[in-house]
This record gives sequence, C-alpha cells and structure tokens, in this order.
Amino acid sequence: MDSSYFIGIDTGTNSSKGVLIDNRGNIIAEHTTEHSMMNPKPKHFEHDAEKDWWGDFCTIANSIINKSKIDPKLIKAVGISALGADCLPVDKNCRPLRNAILYGIDARAENEIKQLTKYFGETQINKWYGRPLCSSDIVPKILWIKNNEPEIYNKTYKFLTATSYIVAKLTNNYVIDRFLGLASFNPLYDKKTLTVNEELCKTICRANQLAEIKETTDIAGYITKDAANQTGLAIGTPVIAGTDDSGAEAISCGVVSVGKMFLQFGSSIYMILCTKELVDDQRLWREDFIIPNVSDISAGTNTAGSLINWYKDNIFKERQSDNDFDLYETMIDDISHIELGSEGLITLPYFAGERTPINDPNARGLIFGLLLKHTKAHMYKSALEGIGFSINQQIKIMESHDNVKIDKIYAAGGGVKNEIWMQIVSDIIGKEIVIPSVTIGASYGDAMMAAIAIQFEGFKNFSDITDHIKIGKTYKPNMSNHEKYKSYQEIYDSIYSSTQKYAHQLSRLENNL
Repeated sequence: MDSSYFIGIDTGTNSSKGVLIDNRGNIIAEHTTEHSMMNPKPKHFEHDAEKDWWGDFCTIANSIINKSKIDPKLIKAVGISALGADCLPVDKNCRPLRNAILYGIDARAENEIKQLTKYFGETQINKWYGRPLCSSDIVPKILWIKNNEPEIYNKTYKFLTATSYIVAKLTNNYVIDRFLGLASFNPLYDKKTLTVNEELCKTICRANQLAEIKETTDIAGYITKDAANQTGLAIGTPVIAGTDDSGAEAISCGVVSVGKMFLQFGSSIYMILCTKELVDDQRLWREDFIIPNVSDISAGTNTAGSLINWYKDNIFKERQSDNDFDLYETMIDDISHIELGSEGLITLPYFAGERTPINDPNARGLIFGLLLKHTKAHMYKSALEGIGFSINQQIKIMESHDNVKIDKIYAAGGGVKNEIWMQIVSDIIGKEIVIPSVTIGASYGDAMMAAIAIQFEGFKNFSDITDHIKIGKTYKPNMSNHEKYKSYQEIYDSIYSSTQKYAHQLSRLENNL
C-alpha cells in the first residue's frame, strides 16, 4: 500500500461525506452520515452546527481511519468543504450561539435586503454584486441577527460559514477562503488587499467579527490535541482553508479551466461555468473562482433532490419500505412509458421559493396542465423535466453573453444515479453531460486540494487534477427530443411571470395566518 494519504470531508444539506485517497487519487475508504435540516418557521432553514457539522466530521474521520486501518500519521493533509453561504455566530470558545442560518434557501432576511439596498443604493449594490442583493448573501443574514437577536449579536466573536467553523474546531484558527469570502460576504472584504473593509463593516458588524481570508489550498493550521482526540487524526496534520461544497465538487470533476461547466445534482441544483472574467447579469451570480485568475458565472435552484424526496415521502408514500433505493427505482420505472412533456404537464419546481434566475423567496411550486388522465407518475416525470427546464433557462442566459462559452458540461451528485433524469436534462439542454467515474463529490475534490496544498508529487497545481479523473458515462442529447422540448421550454419560461402576483398573494396570506 502507498504510504501517503489525503482525507477530504464535505458537509452538505442532508448528509456529510468523507473519502480517503492515496497519492494516485485512488479511493481507499469512504463514509457517509446523514442529518436533518430544520424548518422552524416559513423561510427559516437551519442546522445544529455542533451536531450536524462537527459531529458528522468527527464520526466520518474516525470511521475512515478505522475502515482503512492506516496509521493517521500517514494522512499528510486534510481537505474540507461544506455548504456555502450560511451564517453561524460563535463565541470566543467557538461555541455556536444559535443554530446556523443556511444558504439561499433561508429567506428570512427580506427586510434586511431592503434595508441594505436603501442604505447603499441600487447602483452601488449592482456595482458590488452585478445583481440585486438576495437570500444567498451572508451580509443580510448577519444584519438579521443584529436586528432580531441583539443579545446573540453582542456575544458573537466570529460570524462563520460551515467550513470556517470546522476548520476553527480543528486548528483554533478562524479563516475563510477567498472564493467564499469575496462571494458570500461581499463587500465586507476588499478584493485587492483580501482584508476586511473596516469602513463598510461598520453598518453590518465589527471588523474583528470576520475571519481571515486565505486561498482555498492555503494551510489554515494544524490539528490540535483536542481535535485529534475527537477525530482520530494525528496532532499536527495540516488542514487547508477549504471552500464551499459546490466549488469543491466542481474541482472533483475536473472543472478547472475556462469553458468547463459543472452541474451539481444534490438537494438543490448548483451550476458553475468557468469564465475569463466576471460577467454581470442580474439574474445570475458571478465570483472569482477557487482557481487563481479564473472567474465563474453561477446559478442555483432551491429544489432538486429535495423535490424528489418530497415525491417519495408524500406522493409515493404508500410504497414506503426499508430500502429507499428500491423505492426510487420503482418511481423511475413508473415513468418509463410516459411520453416527452408528461402528456401536457409542466412543473415549476419552486417548492421552497427560488434562487436564480428569478431570485424570489415568495415564488411557489406549480403543476400546470393537470387533467383527469394524469397520474402521479406523470407528475413525477414533470418534476424531473421542470428541473431540466430550469437548468436550460439558466444556460440560455449564460450563453446570451458574447464572451461566455460552454465547451463541456460535467455533472456529479446523488442525482446522477438517475439515468432517466440525466437523459431528460441532456435532451432539454441539447448538450452532452459527462459523468466522471468517481461521483463521490466534493469530498474527493477536498482530498485532492489537500494534496495540492502541500505540493505533493502529481498534485502540484489544479491542472494536475485532470490526470486523476476518469470518465464514467456520457449522456448524448436526442436532438429530435430537444426540438420537441423547445415548445415546452417556452411555456415554462412564461409561467412564472404570469403567476407571480398570485404566488405573492398566497405568501402574504400564509404569513398573516
């Protein structure tokens, strides 16, 4: 066996995953744990950071070491990623002061978005973000805590993301990577100096409540004695600054150069397209990517796998068994005979509001076109197609910019196991979708970035990662189906604007109950 190993652990919305690789990128051991997302109020989505983030990390690290039976001292570096634009206030001992407020799916800070937009002005906001403020930004979340939970705000030593929190628990150092810092905390960090903009912070929080910016592959610190006791990792093992789960998963697929695109099929959909420069479009997002001197244009839905789970738990619940995999297979079998377009059904997958391209937390899910002939199988296929229409809608927006090109699309995440869904999406977008042979996801990218951090042989830079990635399956679009889907896409693109008024009325009624 090889004598050098790297571990990567990723924390997501509903589960955490870890992987141990050797110095050739081979998987030696892996482990997955599950946790739940809390929804205490409408538009409020939270995690218990101590249990869901740190608890999962400790469980996974110990399990991987036990499974692999290797000496922890042979693990040369630790890579970390986690769900991105979340907000966790902690005290001086890195103890959470409340549940973590999650990424864009949590839309509690609508008033704070309005407050900040009024204070800075729409012109300045657009200059900073290239779009209006939205629920995926951390600044309104911090301000929400300041406005609504002042006692917690006053006790807050640092405002952290999930990655920052886990790194701090491992090393006692408070850091955030450049990718997340500049994107999610914009404009609290100065892009040129990569330091806190103290003047801008005055409106939101104290400058010393923010973590220090580092590159994703910079060493953030080393495993402490206390962390070693809890995780099983060796004292002094280097820990990288880490990043968000979507970025790490893109890296795991080899999305490391301009023109390459990543589709993350998880609880939600996240899309990253590497670009030469920042592209402003108020419907989407843009960032300086993890890889130095590469930008990206990105997009994200609020539901994907979570909508499939909703169908499993509610619409197909009479078939529930101890094996969810068997139930998912049955659900897929049920739709195999249904024609393209679900016999006249179109689903707006806005079952938890929506991020891009409409950026509307008050959007509502809609199943349009129901007739007596339709069954739950029609509805389920329409949901899969609806997510495909959403992806295509955003790809069309990206490609509408003259300086944006898409050379190749890679996909990963739990959803890629659904072959019918992948073919549906390929047909709708009219492009090939490439699935790497290793689809563990972000944790695999984390482990490889850990190797880059210490400049291990074969992992000197990001381009070397492609040498370790093999292609598993490629979905080629049926262009006849693509042409037929265009008519459905046109209807899909129009439904939201036609129903937005009534969705907002329903939201107001719900909130007044």
